[in-house]
Amino acid sequence: MKAAVVTAQGLALQDVPMPRPGPQQILVRLRAIGLNRADLGVAAGHAHGAQGGIGAIPGLEGAGEIVECGAEVPKALQPGMRVMGGMPGSYAEYALADWGRVSLVPDTNMPWEVAATLPVALQTMHDAVVTHGLCAPSKAIMIQGASSGVGLMGLQIAKLMGASVVVGSSTNPAKRARLGEFGATLAVDTSDPAWVKQVLDATGGRGVDAVVDQISGPLVSQTLAATAILGRIVNVGRLGGAKAEFDFDLHAARRISYIGVTFRTRSNEEVREIVRRMRADLWPALEAGKLALPIDKVFSLDQVAEALAHMKANQHFGKIAMVP
Repeated sequence: MKAAVVTAQGLALQDVPMPRPGPQQILVRLRAIGLNRADLGVAAGHAHGAQGGIGAIPGLEGAGEIVECGAEVPKALQPGMRVMGGMPGSYAEYALADWGRVSLVPDTNMPWEVAATLPVALQTMHDAVVTHGLCAPSKAIMIQGASSGVGLMGLQIAKLMGASVVVGSSTNPAKRARLGEFGATLAVDTSDPAWVKQVLDATGGRGVDAVVDQISGPLVSQTLAATAILGRIVNVGRLGGAKAEFDFDLHAARRISYIGVTFRTRSNEEVREIVRRMRADLWPALEAGKLALPIDKVFSLDQVAEALAHMKANQHFGKIAMVP
């Protein structure tokens, strides 16, 4: 099969052996591949959890048809079924997936490109917004870095779960202007120091009950100030930097729970439970078309360098996909 492989000279399209499923895995013929920012690091030769280094195939998610099932895969999954899910090494024509990390494509009319770009966003943001952010009716929720595909899904999930105030941040004016389309009741520019006051004003001076933070870095102490007493900050990403000054006194005074989440150190069983919870809460809305992400651009697999360059430029809105 063809796959984009990390080499000493960079990413290269190569012929590689077809993978074979283990007892609890399925082999999927990929019809579309979703791109995520973590792919940039893997493509550059860096590790992302167990994935990375020379010979690695980047990619975290995709959609396609089941070709083969391992001996211990539940009979509910059969060859020929259309599935979408987390699939490490998805920059290829075929990929393996743990059976518990995939879901049936909810609509036979859903384009492959759409199905391939939903799994990471759905799983990440349900876990962050609902499981750890405790989003519920009348709560105030903020998504730091809301204009990414994952961020846009976070806004929608918060609104779906009944949040009365949904704050989204973006420093790009054009992207910020569109956050309301995805459920934001307030869009703020975190390069403007007035953003904290705007959040406090929108919440009657309390601050938000939870922040799903994809930025971190030097914004962290401002984020503490925008969070309510006994609120929560869920550390999902560090696009603004992995290290910064942290106001420990403000953290203590506001009694904020600071929660780190990642899929890199979770077991298969933990991820299966995340997927199960996500489906229980969100699948009816997904089937009804109430949760969706814009597709910014679709590339072919042999345009992988151009696709990654497009993502690295950070001018896209929504998700980027590739087709093998």
